Amino acid sequence: MNAPGYKTGYISIVGRPNVGKSTLLNHLIKQKISITSRKAQTTRHRIHGILTDAQSQFIFVDTPGFQTRHRSQLNQVMNRVVLQSMQDVDVVVFVVEAGRFGREDEQVLEQLPRNLPVVLVINKIDLLPDKLQLLPFMQKMADVFEFSAIVPVSALQNRQLSALIEAIRQHLPENPFLFAEDEITDRSERFLAAELLREKVFRQIGEEVPYSVSVVIEQFTVEGNLRRIYACILVERENQKAIIIGKQGKKLKDMATQARKDMEMLFGSKVYLEVWVKVKSGWADDITALKSLGYE
Repeated sequence: MNAPGYKTGYISIVGRPNVGKSTLLNHLIKQKISITSRKAQTTRHRIHGILTDAQSQFIFVDTPGFQTRHRSQLNQVMNRVVLQSMQDVDVVVFVVEAGRFGREDEQVLEQLPRNLPVVLVINKIDLLPDKLQLLPFMQKMADVFEFSAIVPVSALQNRQLSALIEAIRQHLPENPFLFAEDEITDRSERFLAAELLREKVFRQIGEEVPYSVSVVIEQFTVEGNLRRIYACILVERENQKAIIIGKQGKKLKDMATQARKDMEMLFGSKVYLEVWVKVKSGWADDITALKSLGYE
């Protein structure tokens, strides 16, 4: 790991909400550690995903989508995470959607560092109605910023991801590996369990419950090949609690079952998961509450 020629570096993945940053991270490291849904602002924390090959170690930093619409304390905290992540890395990956570059993308572009290599990823090329639009769009993007490389990809279909890896590798500094070769994240299993459950809430509930939903792991123990997890879904109002529980508890049971299956796949062991819902008014605008929930 310490031989000359090894490259190791941090790569921040940034972009507006819903461009596929978390999907990109998961497919790059070939493991699901960052949750995804069609709902904007699914990712709330800075999450490190680690990819190690024979030559290099890539430490990807998945960040929340840069938020320009919602102004709660929670969203302000998440925006600070995005801005900070672009200062503490070796390479920035800026993700946009193929054929779409609007004001929200421009606002992220305005924050990009000028002193670091920035690789543009044009994601979702599989959804572009007319493939002939891709080259003009790439030229348009090249005209607005001096990118180190422009790589069109489909993260969901694993297309062009090897080309992206090589574009990033060129800018990594020579350093020994910082993590063991089999590590895929620096986040704890407790954190990952909370995120997987929160993903199921976002996917099942959709627009019925706003962003003021979080998950707290009250207890996490390992007993041989069994992980015993007790989790609380936090909401702001009683009617939100009723929506999440559903008729005769069906929605809550379905979410818990899906989350448990994902946890078992990620942890490689059996999981006992117990979930309940608690009301805590105003937590998304309470700095003390946000810190207690792990928001930086």
